[in-house]
Amino acid sequence: MAKTTAHIISHSHWDREWYLPFEKHRFYLVKLMDALLEKLENDPEYKSFHLDGQTIALDDYFEVRPEKYDLVKKYIQEKRIIIGPWYILQDAFLTSAEANVRNLVIGMNESKKYGQYSKLGYFPDTFGIYGQAPQILKQAGIDTAAFGRGVKPTGFNNMVSDSENFESPYSELEWQSPDGSSVLGVLFANWYSNGNEIPSSKEEAEKFWEQKLADAKKYASTPHLLYMNGCDHQPLQKDLPEAIKLANEMYPDIEFKHSSFEEYMEEVKNSLPEKLQTVTGELRNQRTDGWSTLVNTASARIYLKQMNQSAQNKLERLIEPLATFAYMNGEEYPEDYLRFAWKQLMQNHPHDSICGCSIDEVHEEMVTRFKKVDQMADKLIEEQTEKLTAKMNTTAPAEFDNAIPLIVMNTTGYKRHTTIEKVVDLEKIYFSEMPFPEIHGHLTDKSLPKLTVVNANGEEIPATIEEHGVEFGYDLPDDKFRQPHYAKKVKVMFTTDELPEFGYATYYLVEKEPMVSPQKISQAGNILENDYLRVSVHEDGTYNVLDKVTGHELKSVGSYEDTSDIGNEYMFKKATGEKPYTTKGLQADIRVTENNSSRGSIEIIHQFKIPVSAHEELEALKDRLVWHKDREARRSEEMTTLELKTTLTLDKHAKGLAVKLAFNNTAKDHRLRVVYPTGFTTDHHLAESAFEIVKRPNKPEVEWSNPSFDHHQHSFASLSDGQNGLTVATKGLQEYEIVEDNTTLAITVLRAVSELGDWGYFPTPEAQCLGNQTAEWYVIPHAGDAISAKAYEAAYDFQIPAVCVQTDIHDGELTTNGQFIQWESNGLVLTSVKRGETSKDLFFRVYNPSNEEKLLTIQHPNDVNYYDSNLIEEKLNMIGEKYQERPVGAYKIITVGMEGAN
Repeated sequence: MAKTTAHIISHSHWDREWYLPFEKHRFYLVKLMDALLEKLENDPEYKSFHLDGQTIALDDYFEVRPEKYDLVKKYIQEKRIIIGPWYILQDAFLTSAEANVRNLVIGMNESKKYGQYSKLGYFPDTFGIYGQAPQILKQAGIDTAAFGRGVKPTGFNNMVSDSENFESPYSELEWQSPDGSSVLGVLFANWYSNGNEIPSSKEEAEKFWEQKLADAKKYASTPHLLYMNGCDHQPLQKDLPEAIKLANEMYPDIEFKHSSFEEYMEEVKNSLPEKLQTVTGELRNQRTDGWSTLVNTASARIYLKQMNQSAQNKLERLIEPLATFAYMNGEEYPEDYLRFAWKQLMQNHPHDSICGCSIDEVHEEMVTRFKKVDQMADKLIEEQTEKLTAKMNTTAPAEFDNAIPLIVMNTTGYKRHTTIEKVVDLEKIYFSEMPFPEIHGHLTDKSLPKLTVVNANGEEIPATIEEHGVEFGYDLPDDKFRQPHYAKKVKVMFTTDELPEFGYATYYLVEKEPMVSPQKISQAGNILENDYLRVSVHEDGTYNVLDKVTGHELKSVGSYEDTSDIGNEYMFKKATGEKPYTTKGLQADIRVTENNSSRGSIEIIHQFKIPVSAHEELEALKDRLVWHKDREARRSEEMTTLELKTTLTLDKHAKGLAVKLAFNNTAKDHRLRVVYPTGFTTDHHLAESAFEIVKRPNKPEVEWSNPSFDHHQHSFASLSDGQNGLTVATKGLQEYEIVEDNTTLAITVLRAVSELGDWGYFPTPEAQCLGNQTAEWYVIPHAGDAISAKAYEAAYDFQIPAVCVQTDIHDGELTTNGQFIQWESNGLVLTSVKRGETSKDLFFRVYNPSNEEKLLTIQHPNDVNYYDSNLIEEKLNMIGEKYQERPVGAYKIITVGMEGAN
């Protein structure tokens, strides 16, 4: 029998920001790195240090100690400092599929600059992991993952439960994605601190190792025992070589060694038993009591999730496609700026950051970062659309003089009709053309001509055109000083013809008497109707949604419920037996706010009275560090009124109902949800996750005792009975629950709490989210389930606005209407079209959400060579000059490379 080996791996799990703000944590990071470099230089027995799997720690250190770069690089090349493969340790469920890929690709590319990186999928403290992680890792050449959560219960202060509720009898297991890809999974069964602060005195060492050896042997499937010598923000253990030497003297039948993951994994793989337990798909603590899953970080500080989803969509779904189209037509791809924007965004993606479970100062800085990304994104969108429109032939139909071209670009990858709302400069006068004090009055006094919108064929498009006043503006030309001006503006609304996937169409604002508008969307004051849906609003603000295609009607949906939340940023908890407050039956003020041929809107206003906060007894519980599971506290008897303004909007060709909620939150310690009863009889539901529309049970495992069974979603969740379905897409609302006999979808629109909630008492008053709040979602009824009905196309249509650009009349090599890339989705889900990170090739990525093989067809307009690639953009297999009807296996992620696409 092989000798027992204790592999001691030094590390410090570095939450970049958490219970201290970033700069205070960085202060200790610099101290740690200084101490590490000194130790490595002076003690050859201190073998190596695992730098937490993320390269950003190096960036943070070098900003303070740039002179240490060469020394750090030397130790990385010698494998004494182990880095990568990630850029940051990112939350898995609250960041997009593509954000997870960019994190890996950028991290690996950054690591390569230093010469070495760890080929370990490192998820030490990730709050659950998406089911496609093994497939992602395998495509990146990584065959092992290490993680601390998702399989075995962990509780308060990350205490590991000794429970039978353990999906694998070993800390080593086979972790498999839905497509069949698998990696060796290593669970930190005794947490990633089980070898922390190893004693170097004999008396203490005996007690330490007696317990630690027993704990590790209990779950190890091989003679190789893993000891993680570190913890959160752990300083360096400088006497570790002495402690290891002592352990070897005390236990001659065990080899204690200062090891690395590379060494440990190699020896474990050579000693594995013939059969390991297989864990399939998501790691979400399914077989636990449900009290410490940390799932409610999905609803902590929802404003952060909303800002993040907006930023991700701009980078993935707008800028990258637009920049790709411009690159295909001879323009430079903004790779450096895009990478910089991605890195700025990903600095908000660590689990304690995007999860909203840090102190207020951390999240204040996150808001600033999001705003910076937003600024960069808007300028990049503006630049790329200007480059593209300059190449398009915008010559107007001959009969229209003074036409103003409006080019609408569709970056979704799916055909779509869309409603455009655009403020147009009707006339612009520069300060150089007229004394500026006279310009405003001159433009204001001009009467508005008769205007309408026509398409490129000269056919009139029903439009609503309103005067929008005179506003100051300025141009920033490339070749001269800034050019201030005033412009007379109009607001134009119209519905496009069907736009091709990855295509565009040109419309013109022209001087012409408009034709009589066709039927308006809103009828009878409480009804919205188009060819697909009929929405009727009741007196209490609930509404029926009739799917005119299937004939199925959802009845009395859209009420709100409010309960207490005496938990924390990590976990929701309401008082036992408490009944929710509801708007159902509460008289609402209902009025039509918009009604034309393109769009109808109805506003619903509730005066919703709820308790102003939890009872003051909650404060005593927090002071005593009573875990959320064991708390009981009433709601205050004092009441406050939330004025809930709900706007229902139905566009002309929409297959879903857009809903926007706005209110001033004046209450604390509560959770507000919108409720959609469906009546569907089903035991499961679907939700979007990373490269997956995942199937989840409506009821938890038998071990679950938490009254709540909340889940993560990326941008939609869906219920179906096989005949009919309801999918609700959201913008940054990432928590939902299936309730009421498994037939009702409840989506959290606000959660307000007062403390961080981990190892001490950290008040977080800003987590109460007081003040003005908004939430947006999209109600999509359909036949069948979300996959067979392709409801995800409508969900993404809601997420991604078409881009409308005003330009001038000019010639161009691109046609007036056109398409940049053609493809047939055939039930595949598009996630990315972009240029390579390190090559000039284009990459096109899709995944198959179903259990059936699908076919992929792509056609680039130019002569290119197609090849099979992977998530890290390697060239695997040349295909040739045509890519037609190639199979995509069940649940597979496919990346197609295009060589010579420029």
